[in-house]
Amino acid sequence: MKRKTLREEIFYKGIGLHKGEDIKLRLIPAENGGIVFKRVDLEEGKNEILMDIENSFDLTRGTNLRNEFGASVYTIEHFLSALYIMNITDLIVELDGNELPILDGSAKIFVELLESVGTKNLKEDVEEIVIESPINLTVGDKHIVGLPFDGYKITYTIKFDHSFLKSQMLEVVVDLESYKNEIAKARTFGFDYEIEYLKNNNLALGGTLENAIVVKKDGVLNPDGLRYEDEFVRHKILDLIGDLKVLNRPIRGHIIAIKAGHALDIEFAKLLKK
Repeated sequence: MKRKTLREEIFYKGIGLHKGEDIKLRLIPAENGGIVFKRVDLEEGKNEILMDIENSFDLTRGTNLRNEFGASVYTIEHFLSALYIMNITDLIVELDGNELPILDGSAKIFVELLESVGTKNLKEDVEEIVIESPINLTVGDKHIVGLPFDGYKITYTIKFDHSFLKSQMLEVVVDLESYKNEIAKARTFGFDYEIEYLKNNNLALGGTLENAIVVKKDGVLNPDGLRYEDEFVRHKILDLIGDLKVLNRPIRGHIIAIKAGHALDIEFAKLLKK
């Protein structure tokens, strides 16, 4: 596959999930250099953060990157998921805050924005990561396995000890059509009992029922309900695709994840890199 970038610039403004502030986002085509986040609100020369797995940190509630000067960018996984499915390998991402806009809590709008200007091929090729023999990673009761497969397939299982949200499993062969129909619209979610803790710790200040599913003991608080009956596991697949995008290479293989999350995703990405 050829490396790709955007045909034209994109500008967007939206609310950041955790700080609740307006974020101005500008996506600028690049000829090389990979994916670079540029914090225009910080000192020039110290404000560029290369998308590199070695720059990942603090993976508790999202995928985040920082550079050697301490400049950071948070909650990038939905955006990266859209970049993966659009095969974009080279881009400058300017933003005037430390997180990406949350949009509607999914990757749907990001995909629509990228499709609105289209992509163009660059001269250089990008090498696939091909899983040629089984690999696995286990931490406690969380697992990720990689198997050979002629394509990109993800099987994901979630399991919660909750009165409403228990177990869900989904398998999907990932391509642009299946992603747009089955994955992109699935929103991030949290539990009603987490809200007070998050607010008290200055997190999710921009979270609303417009950009997240809130799970209560017998359903969801969102008045319009769910987009899919199994929207939760679909969003976990969306996150996994975005987390593995930190490698900035197409993946050929079958990935099976059980109760994984950002931290395990990134550790698995390190195995893939090797």
